[in-house]
Amino acid sequence: MYKIYAVSDGTGRTARQALQAVLTQFMNREVEIILKAEVRTVSQIEEIVLEVEQQKGFIVHTLVSEALRGDIVRICRIHNVEAIDLIGPLLMRMTNFLDESPQGEPGLFFTINKEYFKRIDSMQFAFNHDDGLRDNEYDKAEIVLVGVSRTFKTPLSIFLAYKGWFVANYPVVMGAELPESLSKLPYGSVFGLTTQAHDLSGLRKARQEYLGGNTRDYASVDFVRKELYYAQRIFDRYEWPVITVTNKPIEEIASEILAVKRRIDRG
Repeated sequence: MYKIYAVSDGTGRTARQALQAVLTQFMNREVEIILKAEVRTVSQIEEIVLEVEQQKGFIVHTLVSEALRGDIVRICRIHNVEAIDLIGPLLMRMTNFLDESPQGEPGLFFTINKEYFKRIDSMQFAFNHDDGLRDNEYDKAEIVLVGVSRTFKTPLSIFLAYKGWFVANYPVVMGAELPESLSKLPYGSVFGLTTQAHDLSGLRKARQEYLGGNTRDYASVDFVRKELYYAQRIFDRYEWPVITVTNKPIEEIASEILAVKRRIDRG
């Protein structure tokens, strides 16, 4: 059963009614709406987001408070929980149309646009720092993914960037030295990506066949195994957290990365 959480700093009636109207278009899916009303503190939001994360649910919120809206964006981001703001965009448009801020909510238009432009910036950062580009700017990254070819570095970077994270990635190549900028990053910023040799070999063969190239050593199991071992030695040397990507969707890998980062940041 799919679980959708209606979160409100009021009664939650608006969120529930909107959800019920939308869900009439999805009659083939069994969905439970869980109402969380009178949410007015950061601790309440943290508790709800943890529950949603465990239940693999989804949040729809109608938080009028600017502060709470910022809190839920931040907390959902670190827990990789999807959330949709129903009332914020309407408040923004009315603020613009009526040329007046909602009562008690100065700066709302700026706040909403700040989040929008931050996401654009994070996406651009991921593109500009893909596959080892601009490694001299890694001090600006929140997360750097390191791994051999075809360990999902780029799609993971884009996915996390869409969530608002500033992400770079760097390819491990046997015999090639890593840039000094990587070794200077604080613990919890760099993550090693690894997988099983046979799975990686299969991915590389499929990729090369699709491109019409010759796989040779690049896709052989023996070569891949040596390459993964070489990468693991690097991860061990710098004591970077290692995430196994074998047979996992991008969303699950991203959640693991953020969970580890969250534990490290908490100390």
